[in-house]
Amino acid sequence: MFALAIHGGAGTITRASLTPDSEREYRAALAAALATGYDMLRDGAAALDAVEAAVRSLEDCPLFNAGRGAVFTHDGHHEMDAALMSGHNRLAGAVTGVREVQNPIRAARLVMEKTEHVLLGYPGADDLAREYGLPLQPVEYFFTQHRYIQLQEALREGRMRLDHSQARPTTELPTTAPLEEPVKFTDVPEPDPNWKKGTVGAVARDQHGHLAAATSTGGMTNKRYSRIGDTPLIGAGTWADERCAISCTGNGEYFIRAVAAYDIACLMEYKGLSLEEAARIVVQDKLAPVGGEGGLIAVDAAGNVTLPFNSDGMYRASQVEGGAALVAIYKE
Repeated sequence: MFALAIHGGAGTITRASLTPDSEREYRAALAAALATGYDMLRDGAAALDAVEAAVRSLEDCPLFNAGRGAVFTHDGHHEMDAALMSGHNRLAGAVTGVREVQNPIRAARLVMEKTEHVLLGYPGADDLAREYGLPLQPVEYFFTQHRYIQLQEALREGRMRLDHSQARPTTELPTTAPLEEPVKFTDVPEPDPNWKKGTVGAVARDQHGHLAAATSTGGMTNKRYSRIGDTPLIGAGTWADERCAISCTGNGEYFIRAVAAYDIACLMEYKGLSLEEAARIVVQDKLAPVGGEGGLIAVDAAGNVTLPFNSDGMYRASQVEGGAALVAIYKE
């Protein structure tokens, strides 16, 4: 039985936080990404190809914090992370801090297939992508008004916190978008409670019984010092083996400390738990009590899918062979 699940980030996502138009846009984008990967699986594609394609669809959508919709760093640029892993052979590839690659998940796959490494950082990861002819984009491609406003809010809050030491943010950003025709977005109610974080991901089981996971993110708004979250760290935000495939989203530092994705695999292997029960324990019993807000998507070797989260909402979608597509946002 083949199956696919995707996510577009978790956090304080309530019905009051989205306008009807915004909700329709998010649901349509999730449905499109799900259909992209599901159709491939139905036609016999490998799980690894399907999760990469689904994540690429989300990276190309400016609504999500990955690829084109990546958030701004403190210095006013973008530092994107991605990882993918093949379950049956445990091959993995990841990149961190890339700035020019249109689809960071494609760069992660290059690391897996064209090098002897697992994780490459900036600028080497961008150089690898350039060497193999991946599409690169200028900074204007990654500019979205929504993310720019989030950075301005974060910088203002930062000034307030830093005033006690007379420090100031180091970068002055432009007051208008560097695009002739800026991307138009549905108005987002202020304040946006999810300005710091966001991730996209996909997990799949193909018709051959193989599992794969892929995750991509723009990181945290206003992040400094080349901060790296859980997304590109194999075992923390991304994992796949012969038992399960996991992609996480939320407060990355907590997922790193918990080695969250791998912990699910361990609970299944060493305690014999089901995918659903193992994922519940990690999300609700381990992460939530210590402040690890977020969630994950997971699929097991039988094609069972689970999408647990401990936040108010998680952009998510899934479909199992022969079943109807699920597209959801809120805690229901």
